[in-house]
Amino acid sequence: MRLLVLGGTEFVGRAVVEAALGRGWEVTVFNRGRLQPPSGATVLRGDRTAPGGLDALAEGDWDAVVDTWSAAPRAVHETARLLRGRVGRYAYVSSCSVYAWPWPAGARADAPLVEGAAADAEQREYAVDKRGGELAALESFGADGSLLVRAGLILGPYENVGRLPWWLTRIARGGPVLAPGPRGLPLQYIDARDLADWLLGALERALSGPYDLVSPPGHTTMGAFLDACLAATGADAELCWAEPRTVLDAGIEPWTELPVWVPPGGEMYDACHRADVSRALATGLTCRPVQETAADTWRWLTSIGGTPPRRSERGAPGLDPEVEAKVLAALRDGVPEADGVPGTTPQEGASGQ
Repeated sequence: MRLLVLGGTEFVGRAVVEAALGRGWEVTVFNRGRLQPPSGATVLRGDRTAPGGLDALAEGDWDAVVDTWSAAPRAVHETARLLRGRVGRYAYVSSCSVYAWPWPAGARADAPLVEGAAADAEQREYAVDKRGGELAALESFGADGSLLVRAGLILGPYENVGRLPWWLTRIARGGPVLAPGPRGLPLQYIDARDLADWLLGALERALSGPYDLVSPPGHTTMGAFLDACLAATGADAELCWAEPRTVLDAGIEPWTELPVWVPPGGEMYDACHRADVSRALATGLTCRPVQETAADTWRWLTSIGGTPPRRSERGAPGLDPEVEAKVLAALRDGVPEADGVPGTTPQEGASGQ
């Protein structure tokens, strides 16, 4: 299989390249050259945002292309048009953000999509840009020749958003750690390597159309997730569990200040952690244990000096240490405990892991 990966040096793109090389595929990567791709890939240089930046792709043919672009859809539009007729299938790594808010819980295949997207548009905002990228792939390759991978929360080695690295780094510092409950709260995410394995399998089987790609609901829980971070780092840290109301009343923003976590109930939790991915599971999706994702991410993070790369257009996730200290102090000063877990209700304490 001859695969062209647009990018191929960071996070999902790098995971795709590594997985494809591991399958013995012939892999070509096209990027600006800021970072080096995995050894074994053929390298083409170019900048999709610059005049003449696609010249290196003017010749050549491949069985499939994987595109993870998340800025101006125009870049996908121009690349797809250039490759049309020389590539068998266009796989675009999109996002569940393309669904109109509120995202529906459960199945989403026929759910409304964000409005205002255009295949040849300049950069606007993430959801509309991702939908524009989908439209660009569809315009050049059609519904039968396009694979739209609508990913949910992505974690794992090479993460350049900072969610799992923040938790690992925070827990590695040790001491009391604010842990947003309940401990048994079901979570969904996808390890970038599992996404890559499914995507390559889908290309082998010539799948097309949109697929929501994230783990099954409850693949892990908030408690198991943080326990995995503890085990990975080996830190002398104490998880201090707080009920959702305590966290929210402190003015802490779910998802951004406490990455991954969203309080149970409500539209945001349904959107982030209750997707129906039976279609992806039926077509080969398998998800590794959270302990493996945490351990491998920590191993990678320490190998690069402990500071993860970060996408410039994304704000840094994580909680201000002073805010955390105030909430922890309030927990110590009298928030009711349940089953020895500070800040949880009796029901939450009983359901935790």
